Amino acid sequence: MLVRTYCAAVNGLDVTTVTIEVSVTRGVLYHFTGLGDTAVREGRDRINVALQHLGYRFPHGDVTVNMAPADLRKEGSSFDLPLAIALLAASGSIVCEDLERYMLVGELSLDGTLQPVRGALPIAIRARKDKFKGLIVPIQNVREAAVVNNIDIFGVESLADVIDLLSGRRHFEPTRIDTRREFYEQQAHCELDFADVRGQEAAKRALEVAAAGGHNLIMIGSPGSGKSMMAKRLPGILPPLSLAESLETTQIHSIAGKLGRNATLISQRPFRSPHHTISEVALVGGGSSPQPGEISLAHNGVLFCDELTEFNKQTLEVLRQPLEDRKITISRAKYTLELPCSFMFVASCNPCPCGWYGDPSHLCVCTPGQRARYMSKISGPLLDRIDIQIEITPVPFNDLSQAQPGEPSAQIRERVVAARSVQEERFRGQKGVHCNAQMTERLIHQFAEPDESGLKMLRMAMERLSLSARAYSRILKVARTIADLDGSDRVQSHHIAEAIGYRQLDRGDWAERGN
Repeated sequence: MLVRTYCAAVNGLDVTTVTIEVSVTRGVLYHFTGLGDTAVREGRDRINVALQHLGYRFPHGDVTVNMAPADLRKEGSSFDLPLAIALLAASGSIVCEDLERYMLVGELSLDGTLQPVRGALPIAIRARKDKFKGLIVPIQNVREAAVVNNIDIFGVESLADVIDLLSGRRHFEPTRIDTRREFYEQQAHCELDFADVRGQEAAKRALEVAAAGGHNLIMIGSPGSGKSMMAKRLPGILPPLSLAESLETTQIHSIAGKLGRNATLISQRPFRSPHHTISEVALVGGGSSPQPGEISLAHNGVLFCDELTEFNKQTLEVLRQPLEDRKITISRAKYTLELPCSFMFVASCNPCPCGWYGDPSHLCVCTPGQRARYMSKISGPLLDRIDIQIEITPVPFNDLSQAQPGEPSAQIRERVVAARSVQEERFRGQKGVHCNAQMTERLIHQFAEPDESGLKMLRMAMERLSLSARAYSRILKVARTIADLDGSDRVQSHHIAEAIGYRQLDRGDWAERGN
């Protein structure tokens, strides 16, 4: 008897419907075809014990299993459930008339209960696209999959429940979620607030400018100056996620297995902070079993690299192309994977090996050469992609103890959202350009050309401060953002002046100044 069930294989954000064909005839052998990996093949043993636990028997006879398309590699344990149902139906142990109307995914435990799987959300999207009546998933994945409408999502706890559902022995209600209501309710929640940051007004202003224009930023300062504290609060002032951005972000976290139990759509912008010992593969993604890296998990959010100069230099260099293209293509012998990675890159580091260069309360013992070598761990091409570079000094104790609470993140976000709205309107019709940081040279000349006095000031800064040629475009982009925050149609001289102040590492004498 030949039976077909349906499931899905996930490769990055691409999901392919897989047809599991099981034929049981007279004989004694078990044949498996269809490029299943070790986890897929080991499913036979899990299924055998689970069936015995539930009072069924593994089919006796010549069993042939094929997973089509046969040339597509299948990985993971999510094929256990559809394979078990197909084996039972092919052997005549159960009768299910509507198997072709359902897609099934789930890993089987030895007692027949279902374990959660990765990628439930993109699988649900695929099932709806292929016009399946319903999708059956483990109960832990049901809220994640139920984000998708126009398809019945059933969350079940065990193989026995699936058998009852498909054979009509019991009635199960599909899970319904008011996605929009839950999404917008959760958006207002923000645990970390800029009101907790005392002092550091200049640094907070730089972070506001970075958020308003989508600019990459690096903070250089001595230990304890508040770099990490402020960076962690940056997502709270970025514009709220749209539903489309949230869906894309949630899919990435779903295939990486980063969504918790009963999770639905991600409502807050991601904030990823990898340790400086991270490998290249963990940062950009890939591996023997392809997975999204930190840059893709930070998509539509912030990638924060604390202690940037402690990262392996070669690891940092792999960021150059993703920062420019906002997507990563991973090519290996067995697969090619493309993932989005449009994120704000925020970094922090000490100014020198001892950490106290520029600190008014400590003496730096490093020579200019040591400082220059220390900062040279950040290559010129990578630094070229960081628009805002600022120095931060610790807040003195007297100021820290007497300072009033800072401005709340909600107020800063209002200004950022207003500035982003201006940019969205400005770049309407420009493919791939949504904020000032993404402007091309042509768009810079069209929208960010300064007035005569601003151009004169920029020329003077380039000459007197020994600014590099790469700083020119970056200064104009940042100045355009400052003008947007100011509500100005034109880039004026004071906007240029502030933008010049954010290019501190480009100054030729940066490492040679006195402490």
